[in-house]
Amino acid sequence: MDDLYDEFGNFIGEASESEDDSQHGVDAGAYEFDEYPEEAPEVTGQELMEIDDEGPSNAVILHEDKQYYPTAQQVYGEDVETMVQEEDAQPLTQPIIAPVEQKKFTIQEADLPPVFFDRTFMTDLMNYPDQIRNIAFAGHLHHGKTALMDMLVLETHDIAEKLEKKTGKKKDEQLRYTDIHILERERGLSVKSAPMSLVLQSSRGKSHLINILDTPGHVNFVDEVASSLRLVDGLVLVVDVVEGVQVNTEQIIKHAVLEDIPLTLVVNKMDRLILELKLPPTDAYFKLKHVIEEVNTMIENTLPGQGEKRRLSPEKGNVLFACSSMGWCFTLQSFAKMYSDTYPTINTEDFAKRLWGDIFYNPVKRSFTRKAVEERAKRSFVNFVLEPIYKLYSHTISQSPEDLKETLASLGISLKPSQYKTDARVLLKLVCEQFFGPCNGFVDMVVEHIPSPAESAEKRLQHYYTGPLDTKVAKAMQECDQDGPLVVQITKLFNTSDAVGFHSFGRVMSGTARPGSQVRVLGEGYSTDDEEDMSMATISDVWIAETRYNIPTDGVPAGNFVLLGGVDNSIVKTATLVPPTLPDDEEAYIFKPITHFTESVFKVAVEPINPSELPKMLDGLRKINKSYPLITTKVEESGEHVILGTGELYMDCVLHDLRRLYAEMEIKVSDPVTRFCETVVETSAIKCYAQTPNKKNKITMVAEPLDQGIAEDIESGKVSIKSDKRTIGKFFEERYGWDLLASRSIWAFGPDELGPNILQDDTLPSEVDKKLLLSVRDTIRQGFSWATREGPLCEEPIRNSKFKIMDVTLAPEAIFRGGGQIIPTSRRACYSSFLMASPRLMEPVYSCSMTGPADSVTSLYTVLARRRGHVLSDGPIAGTPLYRVSGLIPVIDSFGFETDLRIHTQGQATVSLVFDRWSIVPGDPLDKDVILRPLEPASAQATARDFVLKTRRRKGLSEDVSVAKFLEPELFSSLKESGLLDG
Repeated sequence: MDDLYDEFGNFIGEASESEDDSQHGVDAGAYEFDEYPEEAPEVTGQELMEIDDEGPSNAVILHEDKQYYPTAQQVYGEDVETMVQEEDAQPLTQPIIAPVEQKKFTIQEADLPPVFFDRTFMTDLMNYPDQIRNIAFAGHLHHGKTALMDMLVLETHDIAEKLEKKTGKKKDEQLRYTDIHILERERGLSVKSAPMSLVLQSSRGKSHLINILDTPGHVNFVDEVASSLRLVDGLVLVVDVVEGVQVNTEQIIKHAVLEDIPLTLVVNKMDRLILELKLPPTDAYFKLKHVIEEVNTMIENTLPGQGEKRRLSPEKGNVLFACSSMGWCFTLQSFAKMYSDTYPTINTEDFAKRLWGDIFYNPVKRSFTRKAVEERAKRSFVNFVLEPIYKLYSHTISQSPEDLKETLASLGISLKPSQYKTDARVLLKLVCEQFFGPCNGFVDMVVEHIPSPAESAEKRLQHYYTGPLDTKVAKAMQECDQDGPLVVQITKLFNTSDAVGFHSFGRVMSGTARPGSQVRVLGEGYSTDDEEDMSMATISDVWIAETRYNIPTDGVPAGNFVLLGGVDNSIVKTATLVPPTLPDDEEAYIFKPITHFTESVFKVAVEPINPSELPKMLDGLRKINKSYPLITTKVEESGEHVILGTGELYMDCVLHDLRRLYAEMEIKVSDPVTRFCETVVETSAIKCYAQTPNKKNKITMVAEPLDQGIAEDIESGKVSIKSDKRTIGKFFEERYGWDLLASRSIWAFGPDELGPNILQDDTLPSEVDKKLLLSVRDTIRQGFSWATREGPLCEEPIRNSKFKIMDVTLAPEAIFRGGGQIIPTSRRACYSSFLMASPRLMEPVYSCSMTGPADSVTSLYTVLARRRGHVLSDGPIAGTPLYRVSGLIPVIDSFGFETDLRIHTQGQATVSLVFDRWSIVPGDPLDKDVILRPLEPASAQATARDFVLKTRRRKGLSEDVSVAKFLEPELFSSLKESGLLDG
């Protein structure tokens, strides 16, 4: 046994046996595998017997060149990836090679669904701006915008068979064709605006291309509405006939009137008057009239004197009555046409004019009068419109199938025998669809009362274009010229179904968007002076957007919506696309950024649970920023990542998308807080001066509060710092009674062009060398801007304050008054004057609007009182058992308010919270006598101090806010001696 191993313990085996076992005549090369095994000759064993004439090869084969075993590539082929893994390196739960997953976060059609129009006809229609209408559906939550969209989709898309195959619970669900996001399906409300382009026919049988944007109705998502309204030429306002004008409807009307967007109205859910409220036809007429008048009152209140011109009224044809769940709609004109089809002698136009208002039909004389003369005389709308609809509903619901068959036959409606046995709701829908026919009335209203892209181009340019209107590019846009230079206005980014990238959605203003075109992407910060916010990109794809599917096309001409691939890299919110060079080498100008009608005041901080996933979270935050128009993300000094949104539901959707769509990861989220602002309520007690570090310059300032309304005027753009001095001067002189000198010496608004603070030069030429002062104007401005961006109380923006430069001493040599010296000094002067002018903290306040039954009103009073809120007004909604209550609640106390209220009212009340205003927090934030005990709520007068200290702690700042930090030491000591300052 010992012979088998040498003295070192290595196995050497038995010599004789190993000799016998080895095969004679087999060369070592025979074990080598050819590089291309398929070309090697087949080995049969016969070759070994053949005599080798050439004799054995004497070539030396190096050890590393020998191949004793085939490689994995030779065994498995070229296309297979092979991996060499360490044993136990992967947990058993993980597959060695994970399958390729196709992530999909949105509902999509597998293929282009069949439609009742020819798609090539649709692309042809795009070339005729006169036949195109660009509209948006907008209104309050659950007023039926998406259902109205479904009605139009079912009329144009051949998907009825597919829907009939659904069973059980899914069969009864609303289609909601434009809700494709996971959250939209789960929550039953729209989160994103959704585009659809449809070919629809008017009552005359003429086809029109209607580009529609279906917008969300929840108050938190009004940013989507604002970005949609920028692209359209007109607005279709959808109002629930029972609830009437709600808080979001008010906001939208206000915005549309101020932006000069044409309005049309859809009074939706008409069946609720019959089936829910069970109103008699005469009362139903008054309810309808009341809802229409509510809208008109809102228009008049927004722009007094303009109401008559913009009036919405059924006889004008810009009001549509609809019941989207039953699939019918009509205007007075389209209803009159139904009569004229049966009685050809009737003149549609004249009859339609008599169908609304105080016009009565006398059945005995068969005539129309202004007064009800006979006993049986009824209002014409009740007699000819409402009563037939009421009868149709009552017969369909109450009659037996045999009787119903006869009744329907007299109306020319025929159903299959099986359909008579269906559920009452389904039967009603089938009957109404046949009775009312397609939605021609809707198309007539849109075509007549909303301008085509060519008609509205000039007005749009005046409103939104920042460049001159006498250039070739502007002319091409005015004429909607599809052969002109390409200009596209992008206002929205939609993520791809796998949420990896984005497609840019916008409107072609001139030219034709074609795949492969190279464009310049001009961001919101681009101007002819500062070309930094610009990048080059190539359009990779051009689609017609249809929400659930996109139609690829080789070009979309001016006047249409377009979805572009490949240009989204540098776009954050909005952008303007122009060609690399414009005709005659003109300068490129952008469209104004969108003016939103609310603010992001709801704030949370996020961090990854696993710190190594920080880059992943940052990438997710970048994508979130692109996806939601009003979201703001920033990093605080302390290093925390902050997200600002409009409200709880908004933030919930944002965080869901961050965790699931854009950065599959777990994140820690802080308790929600809010943004604050800082302001002053008095004029500075003394003139505060600050010296530059080199002691050669001195700036003296005074802070004082602004008159009420100025901050709002600056923010809404009513006055712009870019205007010339005279225009600004005239504005403040006329509106706020400032003297001419003061109003013309405004240097800046801060922290930016639309900032709610003013910097004013109040020095006299006799005391200060104005030429020297103007040389440091920009640097003083920068210091002021820096100061107002983050104030001294808790590094929150300053608001509603005016800083007056009272005196300036400057070094004559330019080298001693550079930016490094002046900017921080200007900031210190702002801070010290601010702290000497009774500083106060401001907090955002939500206006709260509740709709619910009468017994839920008291609950709202109690819940609001517990949260520092109060009720402003309450009252019943006409013609319904519902009440509407409006009040105010501070944002910081509103977290969980909706849930709280729903628990108190057993879910009967719905509430909407909208940012309303900034209000001063009670108490002095610098009052050091206030004692704050942990885990105890602060008293009312200590609220401001409580907020300031907690905010400073959260941001990692020192707790003490001292004016000594910003005042010059000698000024500070003299103030202490005189008793003006304590401690």
